[in-house]
Amino acid sequence: MNTHLDHRNPLVFDTHELGRRPGALQRLTRTIDAPSDLGIQGVIGVPEGAPVELELRLESVMEGVLVTGTARAQAEGECVRCLEPLEQSLAADFQEMFSYPDADDRGRAKAEPADDAGESADNEDTLFIEDGLFDLEPVLRDAVVLALPMQPVCQDDCPGLCSECGVRLADDPDHHHHDAVDIRWAALQGLAGSSGDGEKDELSGGALPSAHADEKQEK
Repeated sequence: MNTHLDHRNPLVFDTHELGRRPGALQRLTRTIDAPSDLGIQGVIGVPEGAPVELELRLESVMEGVLVTGTARAQAEGECVRCLEPLEQSLAADFQEMFSYPDADDRGRAKAEPADDAGESADNEDTLFIEDGLFDLEPVLRDAVVLALPMQPVCQDDCPGLCSECGVRLADDPDHHHHDAVDIRWAALQGLAGSSGDGEKDELSGGALPSAHADEKQEK
């Protein structure tokens, strides 16, 4: 369960106005500075301190407050194909239930203590309201990660980089692929060249003795 929430935190919201009246609604808009690591680390994300616009709808229900909203921001990252910096407009939708800690799943006060193991497991997945406050940061973080591409590209048809020389192909559309020589063929060509030279040497070297022998016979 959340503890020690600070109402001064821009991602902490107050539900006292709803008054635990099922059906009561509250709409909020707020622009906050992005917290650190808001996105996919090393890939793409919203820079720390960048503005994030929040539009929220808070609805009181029996068991807590249902929060529905949208976060809008500008994400920055690097194209996975050409490695160039890129920017992308982000709109992340989310919906989350923040439960009253003293109510069960039907909104009534807990009459009997639940099994400790089962209760702790449920609490790990449940977000709670503490003294009328809830913290939106974990919900915002999950929503932004889900809304961002795992492999961002600067444009859908980005051709990437030349695998041989590393030039950005979008900047040089007439760039030709380099002729790659298979090292196995290169080795065979070297051997063929060596054997060919050896045969020439044998032929040239073998002709000299026979010529000298013919001259001696004539004498």
